[in-house]
Parts: sequence; structure tokens; C-alpha cells
Amino acid sequence: MTALEPFLFADFLGTATWLWLVFIAVVISLLAFDLGVLHRDNREIGVRESLLLSAGYISAGLLFGVWVFFQKGGDASMDYLTGFLIEKSLSMDNVFLMAMIFSFLAIPRQYQHKVLFWGIMGVLVLRAIMIGLGAALIHEFSWVLYLFGAFLFFTGVKMLFSRLDDAPDLQNNLLVRFLRKHLRVTDGLHGQRFFVRQDDGNGRRVLWVTPLFLALILIECADLVFAIDSVPAIFAITQDPFIVYTSNIFAILGLRALYFALAALIHRFAYLKYALALVLVFIGTKIFLVGIIGKIPAAVSLSVTLGLLVGGVALSLYKTRGQSQPHEH
Repeated sequence: MTALEPFLFADFLGTATWLWLVFIAVVISLLAFDLGVLHRDNREIGVRESLLLSAGYISAGLLFGVWVFFQKGGDASMDYLTGFLIEKSLSMDNVFLMAMIFSFLAIPRQYQHKVLFWGIMGVLVLRAIMIGLGAALIHEFSWVLYLFGAFLFFTGVKMLFSRLDDAPDLQNNLLVRFLRKHLRVTDGLHGQRFFVRQDDGNGRRVLWVTPLFLALILIECADLVFAIDSVPAIFAITQDPFIVYTSNIFAILGLRALYFALAALIHRFAYLKYALALVLVFIGTKIFLVGIIGKIPAAVSLSVTLGLLVGGVALSLYKTRGQSQPHEH
């Protein structure tokens, strides 16, 4: 036995440390290849490149699910795929909001990839904190899972009765107004820079933030809000922190890559939100059914989730056929 073996095979949150290290190495490699090789210069990413890049991320996520199958078994692999599907689908609304933020702050497409890339780095940390807290709460207080279930159920019901054209008013958003009041924000962009030094009006050169950094803050906060739905949803599927975290991160990596294609096509997925609402209602209900009929098999959860999402996409494409992309304001 080598000196490293006790560390590599030590239990960390229910999973051997070496499995976590493999996951971290894969994510770092993907991000390094994305930023360091494919996007070293700032340029606009077209729909074709966005689709190809996303296909690569999705393939990596699915291959990781196959690897989970061999390392942790079939049920764990199905839980991973279910979480992957739920997170990617719930993040569709996040794509719509990101497009609104970029349009509101007039961020050119050639700089959007940098904001999204650093947004991913923040997501890695924020999701780790939220999932760690969620796992600790469920471990100490098992009844917290029922709170998650009730929250998901009522969130799903609320989504079912919301209007298709509901959208946040960024101009009067409290967070936007707070940031503009408490940060020195430049009037325009300064290339791809987040911070610049310039005169404060009193002859002093002080640090200012650019609208690019403001976009990054708003996108991070938006992801935090959406995580309030997605993290309980995957905990309702499995309480394994490794499956919860890895499925979340791989889904987010692929979605950020797909943003540039989805931003142009988001109007074609108008009815997907109702399918997502039904998924949340199903998952929330499933938690309470465990005490009545026992644990619902992972294959059933995956099949129902996939069926609802495919149905939502099909209905959206049918209902919106022939519609052109709405103009940005």
C-alpha cells in the first residue's frame, strides 16, 4: 500500500476521495480547454459553434454518467441522469434571464462568453456550499426532506398557473438599483475588463466596475435564485452529495455552452415551463409517497422526468412553429 492510498480511498461525503478528484480533474480540463484553447480571443460565438461546444459538454456529462454506472451502480447512474435532466431543464429559464441581462446592459456577444465562463467558476463554489448545507441538514434532520418536497410541489403548482409572458423588470429591480447606488459603475464598457481606474470627479483616480462586472454579479445572483429550485429537486431524487453535485455541475457546463444557440431559439420552448412544473410536482409528491408505497425505483423517476420534458419540448415546437424570434428592446 502506497502512502497515498489511505487518502485516495478515504470516505468524503459518502464517496471515495479519488472519485471526487477524478470529477474535479475532468471539470478543470474542460474549462481549461474551453477558455485556453477554443476561446483565447474575444469573439462572437455563432449558433453552429455553440451547438458543437454544447454537444461536447453534454457528451462529457453522459460519459461521466456511464462511469458512475461502473463505479457506483445502476441506480446511482440513473439518479445522476435524472438530476442532469432536471437541472438542465430548470436552467432554461436561467438562459432567458441571462439574455435579458445582457440586452439590458448592452453587453456585446463577443464579451458574453467571458462573463458566462467566470459565472461558471462562481457556480462551482455556490452550488458546493448549497449542496453541502443541504446534505448536512438532511443528515441531521430527515424531516427537512419533506419541506423540500412541499416546496417543490407548491413551486410546480405556481409555475402551472403563471403566464407565459411573465418577465422580471430589470429597470426597477431592487438588486440592480442597489448595485448602481453602492458601486461606481462606468457609463460604458472598457473592452473585456471588469474593473478600471478613472477619475471620481474630485481629482482622484479610484476603482470603478464596468457593466461587464455588473452583468456577472446579476448572473451569479440569478443562478443562486434558480438553485433554490434545482438543489431541492435533485435531493428529492437522491441524497448522495456526489451524485447531486456532479449532475448539477455537468448540466450547468453544457447549458452555458448552449446559451448562444438557445438565446436565439428560447421563444420556441415557451411551453416547456409547464412540463417543468409537472416535473416539480411529481418529484415533490414522490417524497411523500415513499412513506406510503416505499421508494420509487430510479428507473421510474428517470422515465417520468424524461417523458414530461420530451412532451413539453414537442408541444412547444408544435405550438410555436412558424414564429420568428421576437426583437430585443
